[in-house]
Amino acid sequence: MKQTTFLTRRAFIKNSSLASGGLILGFASLSGCKPKNEGLSLGKELPEEWFKINSYLKIGENGLVTILSPNPEAGQNVKTSMPMIIAEELDVDWEHVLVEQAPLDTAAFSFQFIGGSQAIRRGWSGLRLAGATARLMLVEAAATLWNVPVSELSTQKGMLIHKTSNRSISYGEVASLAAARAVPEKVALKNFEEFSLIGTSQKNVEAHNIVTGKPLFGIDTYKEGMLTAMIIHPPAFGLQLKSFDASKALTLPGIIDVFKIKVFNDDFEKKFFDTLSFNEVVAVVGNSTWEVMQAKKVITLECEPISSSTVTRDRFGRKWQQHTPSGLENTEEHYSQMESMRSKKHTVLRKDGNPEKAFAEAAQRIERTYTAPFLAHNCMEPMNFFAEVKNGKAELIGPLQKPEYTEQALSERLGIGVENIDIQMTRLGGGYGRRSYAHWLIEAALISEKVQAPVKLVYSREDDMTSGIYRPSYQISYKAGLDQHGNLTAFHVNAGGIPETPIAEHRFPAGAVDHYLAESWTIDSNITVGSYRAPRSNFMASAEQSFLDEVAELAGKDPIEFRLDLLKRAAEDPVGERNDYDPKRYAGVLKQVRDKSHWNKPNQPKNRGVSAYYCHNSYVAQVLDLELVEGKPLVQNVTCSIDCGIVINPDAAKNMAEGGVVDAIGNAFYGEMTFKEGIPSKQNFDQYKMIRMAEAPQNIEVHFIKNQIDPTGLGEPSFPPTFAAVANALYRATGKRQYSQPFSI
Repeated sequence: MKQTTFLTRRAFIKNSSLASGGLILGFASLSGCKPKNEGLSLGKELPEEWFKINSYLKIGENGLVTILSPNPEAGQNVKTSMPMIIAEELDVDWEHVLVEQAPLDTAAFSFQFIGGSQAIRRGWSGLRLAGATARLMLVEAAATLWNVPVSELSTQKGMLIHKTSNRSISYGEVASLAAARAVPEKVALKNFEEFSLIGTSQKNVEAHNIVTGKPLFGIDTYKEGMLTAMIIHPPAFGLQLKSFDASKALTLPGIIDVFKIKVFNDDFEKKFFDTLSFNEVVAVVGNSTWEVMQAKKVITLECEPISSSTVTRDRFGRKWQQHTPSGLENTEEHYSQMESMRSKKHTVLRKDGNPEKAFAEAAQRIERTYTAPFLAHNCMEPMNFFAEVKNGKAELIGPLQKPEYTEQALSERLGIGVENIDIQMTRLGGGYGRRSYAHWLIEAALISEKVQAPVKLVYSREDDMTSGIYRPSYQISYKAGLDQHGNLTAFHVNAGGIPETPIAEHRFPAGAVDHYLAESWTIDSNITVGSYRAPRSNFMASAEQSFLDEVAELAGKDPIEFRLDLLKRAAEDPVGERNDYDPKRYAGVLKQVRDKSHWNKPNQPKNRGVSAYYCHNSYVAQVLDLELVEGKPLVQNVTCSIDCGIVINPDAAKNMAEGGVVDAIGNAFYGEMTFKEGIPSKQNFDQYKMIRMAEAPQNIEVHFIKNQIDPTGLGEPSFPPTFAAVANALYRATGKRQYSQPFSI
């Protein structure tokens, strides 16, 4: 039986004007869709004229379909997967689909950004409705043309078919008739069993452009008369710019100007994504990157200490007070501060049963503490943005994750209405949360406004790595109590960090233990932090799953069976009123990874670690095998099981999972940023090591749970559990547990 969905014209789809015989459907709910380039071999000529609106599905007179999508592409391959959703419901030949990247237009779209592994999840319903509605309007148009009942018509790969009269006609031939019709209020969606495109692997539509070096990225932007700009910021967190001397720099060839810019005015109330480290920086503008870099070397800064401050900020309508202390911070002091928090009273976030009594009566107790450093994002494409501000208008081109929020801040800073700001989004050469905080876009605009010329601002690797915005530093203490049979009876998690806590108090094993306590704390810092791939979960999973492995060992139980027993309890007799996870789906990935890795069979690798975690609405379990090669750990194989609901494009999904695993292994072994007197200890890749190809796993097997649940997140969920899988495998190889990142043997 088909799914029947009721929708309003205002909420989902609006029939727009007709031109050149094409059907246009504009819909705000397409804001999650990703574009597909015109480099596709279609077997058809492009229509003579395409329609230009903000967000739409359009059908040319020859049957080609174009989707204009506003969301940026950051390597998740949703630029292929999301158009597949529309093409599925539209019932069009995938080879006849084109997708274009739209510029920012907040008047047309309500979710014009990427982050939190939400693109497919949030776009799923709207994209299906858009395709299904277009298909129905085409069917109705053909029924009117032939004077036959709608119920007698069917569609197949862009063709309308009337079997009774043996007639057929292409979508393009009735597009103009369909465009004149009212948008239907009642639309039937396909059943899961009817999908023919969703669930099949399709090539990345931009693969050819990527491998042939086509200019897809922001740093590729070039315009006639464009100048190059770079910035200089204070050398340490806790300092601010007082003055500078650019007299030598201004004598160098190619240097146009050197001046100070103030990113936000003092009375500006920053929103969540308006985070930045240094509000005042020196801008250096010249004719070329090399000339500007040479000028930077001879500019001297005079800095002064910042004062302690508290400001009100806005997080999506909720106000909070952000306190920034003065002083120059040190990593050793950070760890000492976090250690001291263990003995203090903290904020209780959840309490089930009587943990104090349960621990006192426990036959066995175990307590462990886990610590993680700050991490730099280190996107391979340096931070950059093109800007041209003149005559009350601003044109900007570059990579960013939250353009609609940045546009609001830019509008207020420049005093230009958003209708006069044109932000064109390019492909991101890495994001991971770093490009959510696009203060460099505002810097580029201010520089262009000052020099009255088009400017491309580029951060050097040192500029980016030393100016924040980092993954916070965390510490978590766990305590577990077992009865005489090795059953977990009490569980306590005490988690905090600098300057935020990573805790998710309603996640596993909450709900599976009678006596459970979750506490939280934070330590203020002037080192700027922000979202980092799988925020907070990236450390919670590492600590939690490492600890559960050690608890299972103390209980004398197999680590997978130990987890499954807890999940069975959570499913059959849950504790507490709110548990964020589905224990049956959680258990499903553990059972699958157990079977696919041949966990219980003889003659398997000895140095194996298991881990499982729920985040971003998806479940991931992993078994990781490693060997010590010349005294160094080398991951040989990773078996990964994922439940992310319906998988749109299996190859793309597999690629995302593999990328998350490799990224996590690199961070587990090498990721670390430390500070001395507020100065970051590492400034480039000669000091901050990234994983090399030879250090990546020899093999990664990715398996998906097959179900009919609406799709959930996938860009981040494979990342967090990998840390603990590495740690648990290292223990079996060396006999040493890992309590601090990066891991060592």
